Amino acid sequence: MGTQKARIRVLLVAPSLQILGGQAVQATRLLSAISKDPSVTIDFQPLDPQLPAALGFVKHMKFVRTVVTWLEYVGILLLRARHYDILHVFTAAYTSYMLWTIPALAVAKFYGKSIVVNYRDGQAEDHLRNWRTALPTIRRMDAIISPSGFLVDVFAKFGVRIQSISNILDVGTFTYRRRRELRPVFLHNRILEPLYNVPCTLRAFQIVQQHYPAASLTVAHSGPLRTSLEALAAELGLRNTRFIGRVPHAEVAALYDAADVYLTSPDIDCMPGSILECFASGLPVVATRAGGIPYIATDQETALLVPIGDHAAMAEAALRYLRDPDLVERITLNARNSCDRYTEAPVRDAWVALYRRLVSRPEFDAQRSHAQSA
Repeated sequence: MGTQKARIRVLLVAPSLQILGGQAVQATRLLSAISKDPSVTIDFQPLDPQLPAALGFVKHMKFVRTVVTWLEYVGILLLRARHYDILHVFTAAYTSYMLWTIPALAVAKFYGKSIVVNYRDGQAEDHLRNWRTALPTIRRMDAIISPSGFLVDVFAKFGVRIQSISNILDVGTFTYRRRRELRPVFLHNRILEPLYNVPCTLRAFQIVQQHYPAASLTVAHSGPLRTSLEALAAELGLRNTRFIGRVPHAEVAALYDAADVYLTSPDIDCMPGSILECFASGLPVVATRAGGIPYIATDQETALLVPIGDHAAMAEAALRYLRDPDLVERITLNARNSCDRYTEAPVRDAWVALYRRLVSRPEFDAQRSHAQSA
């Protein structure tokens, strides 16, 4: 018999790229990164499995679609989970946590597997405080990881100790363009949902257009508020404002390269990958001080940060960029240099170290010995 150690078997449970948002992007990057470590075998289980062709009609029935997808997800998880040592589950708050993460916890405990919950939602405090299912189930996880120190601080308020492992930023995907004297060409690239307070960005842009009538704004992504936001843009009399809908991730780099200022005005946030992508692209950022944003962006050093909901302050920050080339050059260079901490290797190594700690527990050794002798 050889003495080679068995690989750690990990099932990554997360949204696929069919779902809008940073979780799917990060899951894809993490899957690729960890696959390069020879001590780990990692496979992917989407939270949104493809429905059989015979059930294609269900896609157009909102509630029924959710129920059928949930049943398929749980069924597949029950079949697959027993073949792995660790379930690594991406999660948001509220209903998402209840529908997808709690079943994964139940399956992991049923099979005696370790479970890591990768919590990625700036609404964590409200979730933990007001949802009865949250804290009791969170405390049963074998490890809780967040990409942001912000959530480490939030969980600490509830006596829950968690670890921070950063998102991965694939710097090579983005073209760094040095910017100094800017055109009034603006970009917003967040899902059109209430928590991202896109009206604040539109109102800020209205003020900018009073000073730069030819200024343009591209609003990328889609979401439930698109129609009302288009109506607000018309009501505000905005010119040169385009709502372009969802942009495939492969085309996002070109979107950043085409713009000269990035605006984002969330009320709640965790660790927005879009800001880091702007840093890698040399695109100066104006953002609200929401949630985890000040944990990755420093006001006056790597971005200009403004109070939540203050469209006048956002407009003033944008105008500062347009009027001060030295400020633009300094901030964008600092921002690009800050990207080094989000490269693939240290993030992958941190995850693999966590997996190793989990499988070094006595109950894992007993379980692995039993499996090998069966």
